Amino acid sequence: MSAVPDRSAVALDLVPPELILPRLRVAAGIFAGFGLVLGVVAALLLTPEVGLALALALVASAVWAVISGGRRRLWIDHGVVSRRGALRTRRVNVTDATSVELVVRVARVSQVVLRVGDDGTTVTVPLALYTGDSGRELGPVALRAIADALARSSTAPAAAMASVLITQLRAEARDAGAAERPLHRAVGVIERAGRAPVGTLTDSEVASLVD
Repeated sequence: MSAVPDRSAVALDLVPPELILPRLRVAAGIFAGFGLVLGVVAALLLTPEVGLALALALVASAVWAVISGGRRRLWIDHGVVSRRGALRTRRVNVTDATSVELVVRVARVSQVVLRVGDDGTTVTVPLALYTGDSGRELGPVALRAIADALARSSTAPAAAMASVLITQLRAEARDAGAAERPLHRAVGVIERAGRAPVGTLTDSEVASLVD
């Protein structure tokens, strides 16, 4: 299954699907095996019908986890961010978004997420994962596509976020340290403000990331 549905689209998956799916299949296989064993035990202790129903339910859950995981994709195409889930796809035109927020989840592995929404839909785009001063960041092509869409917006939050992503791109291009990368600095902002484990940066805090 292709990562994005069209050649003009840019994938926004922070962790490539080809890295996730093999692990998901292994976990699902283990869970399905456990379900079969549990079904046999239930058949012996209760009735064969109960054992069969339990085994089928657990195996079906494992299969569904693989199928749904294989469908999940995130991409941007001509300024529209689309997140495809197991059953439906949500879309937000970044240029016309009514809300643009930078959200940080502080944990052993901290996550920095862009949240964009219009009147009826919200889509989140993971931008970076950090463990201390190291981590994984969204690639330059994806960041540039998002920044360009934000820059075309007429709202101040979108313009500020575009500046953050442009500064992040420049930092990545020169292989700057974590302290010079706005997305990494966002984690420290939330930690110092005492808003962990989850906090949304204010407009002034977003602006401070590029100072």
